[in-house]
Amino acid sequence: MPSNTVSRPRRALLSLALAAAVLAPASHAYAAGAAAWPSRPISLVVPFPPGSSPDIVARTIAEPLAQALGQPVVIDNRAGAGGNIGTRVVAKAAPDGYTVLFTINGPLVTAPRLYQTTLGYDPKTDLAPVSLIATSPNVLVVNDALGVDDLAGFVAKAKAEQGKLNYGSVGAGSAAHLAMEMFKADTGIDLLHVPYPGFPQVLTAIMAGDVHAGFMVPAIAMPQVSQGKVKALGITSTSANPLLPGLPPVADSVTDFEAISWQAVLVPAGTPAPIVERLNRELDTIVQSERVQKLLETQYFTPVGGGPAVLARQIDDETARWTQVIDALKLSLD
Repeated sequence: MPSNTVSRPRRALLSLALAAAVLAPASHAYAAGAAAWPSRPISLVVPFPPGSSPDIVARTIAEPLAQALGQPVVIDNRAGAGGNIGTRVVAKAAPDGYTVLFTINGPLVTAPRLYQTTLGYDPKTDLAPVSLIATSPNVLVVNDALGVDDLAGFVAKAKAEQGKLNYGSVGAGSAAHLAMEMFKADTGIDLLHVPYPGFPQVLTAIMAGDVHAGFMVPAIAMPQVSQGKVKALGITSTSANPLLPGLPPVADSVTDFEAISWQAVLVPAGTPAPIVERLNRELDTIVQSERVQKLLETQYFTPVGGGPAVLARQIDDETARWTQVIDALKLSLD
């Protein structure tokens, strides 16, 4: 007996065909949008204040990036919570290539472990890597009146006055804080942590003698070191740095000690591949240009560049290493 009902397999096929017909125009429109990108200004979100190290480097690449893309690249400083606020803004933004993140390692590597329940974003699932821009060691700076000339002298002084010396950082969970906590654990010294809003305030406190020491970005520290107002004892890369001649790696005295800073560009997860590829291509060209390399080197940054996989690997490697440190020190900021 004939039946007017449609068989279950055929119904499924018809549903799939209808879905494809409905989605096809949207898919083509999305692809066309990616191909036409950018057609309006791009917001480059820097989750730190104006004048900070990431802000300076972001502004270094923003102008040539705007020229390459043919659209303005507008710096949007969204400071707060150690970079987490601005990073969250980008993580939750539309993945259309018009909101781009320029940040450092903290919000991507250590924040997820320090703020396990309150971070509000997951770097692995909410963000997509574009380019690793540059890397730099930090510098261990001490007050000149402390009377130490090298790392061994500093450790000896701290042990002789156990618990009486202090150090400054740009806040709990910052790279400067974690580096010193790791240094304390590795050398067996005890220093009191004094947080400040930014590195300029830390440096001022060290010069005034209110703070005895601190790991700092070299762009802030070295001008005062060269003037003899503070003393630099070492750097946090595992090998000597030609941009910081004469400063020994802390790793020469403390095995495997490393705490470098790096700057990177990311976009919201789901951003079309053609946009990511174009951004990466333009940034790579910019970072390798002689002019930008010289500007980066004045900030003591070594240009890197490379594809998204280079940045993804950097994030994975650093996350694994700093997770071990944070867990060993039992640190949490939730």
